[in-house]
This record gives sequence, C-alpha cells and structure tokens, in this order.
Amino acid sequence: MPSPSPDLPGPGETRQLLVDGPAGPLETQLSVPRQGAPVGVCVVCHPHPLYGGAMSNKVVYALASSAMQTGLLTARFNFRGVGRSAGRYDNARGETDDALAVTAWLRELLPGMPLVLAGFSFGAFVSLRAAAAARPALQISVSIPFGKYFDNAEAPPHPGCPWLAVHSVDDDTVNYEETRAALLAYTPPPQFVRFEDAGHFYHGRLTELQQAVLPFLQQHLPS
Repeated sequence: MPSPSPDLPGPGETRQLLVDGPAGPLETQLSVPRQGAPVGVCVVCHPHPLYGGAMSNKVVYALASSAMQTGLLTARFNFRGVGRSAGRYDNARGETDDALAVTAWLRELLPGMPLVLAGFSFGAFVSLRAAAAARPALQISVSIPFGKYFDNAEAPPHPGCPWLAVHSVDDDTVNYEETRAALLAYTPPPQFVRFEDAGHFYHGRLTELQQAVLPFLQQHLPS
C-alpha cells in the first residue's frame, strides 16, 4: 500500500493515515500545529506493545501535544502488530525500523526541518536506538528502560544532540536508580528531570510533564 500523499491537514487538524513500514502499513496520526508554519517535525513512540502500549497512550498524547504547541508537525504511530499496523512484535529491533520509516516519511513532508524524536518507556528506548540513524536535532526520553528490559542489550549510543530525560522516583515498572545510573554513564548525560510520586504512567501529572518538556523544546527550536 503506498504511503499517503504529502498534502498536509489544515492548521490544528489531525489526520489518520497508513504509512509504509518495513513489515507493512503503520497506523499513524499526523497532527499540524494550530498557528503558523511548522518549525520542525516530531515522531513520538509509544510504550510496550505486549502490555497495552499504543499511540493512544496518555503520556504519548501529552508529548505530542507539547510538540504541537511549539510548532512541530507531529506523528504518533502504532508499532507493528498494534491496532491497524501490520507485522508482529520484534523486541525493539523491528520497532526501531518502524520508527525510522515514519521518520523518513515525515521528513519527506517537510524536507530540511529539524527532527525531534520522543518516546515513553519502551518507546523511549526505541526512539533512542533510532537516533543513531535518524540524527535528530532533539531527543526526549520519558521513563526510558535499559539493559534487563531488553535481554541485556547494550545501551544505544548518545543521540548526539540536546537530550531531555524524565523519570519518577517511585516508578514501579522501570527502576529509577538503574535508569539514572545508565543515563549518567553517557557523555554528556542528558538534562534530567526527576518527578516524585508520579508512578510510571504520570496519572494526574500530565500537565506537569508537559511543563517539563515545553521549556526544553522552546529553548532549542526556532521561534
């Protein structure tokens, strides 16, 4: 199935699309900022497909909303095997290829624009892996897991750009101390925002999460 035409939705609109992926079509939502021409593009990756993760996740939506507020043309998508996306779960390997396919497609819509890669939990790890090939201008990782969560896979390389990491101390899904140690091992380490009592899913704290993300985007993106 061919990818959709490069015609963009109107300002403030979201369009449901199927984008060509390496394992078949990827269900995608493309959102356009409300005011002005886009200043860049953003791809947001969702949490673990085997545990209910999908592009409808509230943290993913909050990240996408923050991106749109700062003028980014933003794509959320379902990894292979989720929703209407073709294929089967591939332990972050194929999902990295999915993220790269959506990234390449989005860059075709707005060539030469800065790219922001963002993700939550499993999606944060995948988007960090994708950064090695995608070379983003900015990276955002919310509650990113490492090591034992991926068959002790090596940590992905530094994204080579300004990088924001957010994690809650009481996360009962992705261990805070293990993640913090892994992040501090990078040179330079990412800018780190620590939450208290937000759990893994930031229930009731999504506005605060956006307030952590927005200044980072505003600092580094053209106005």
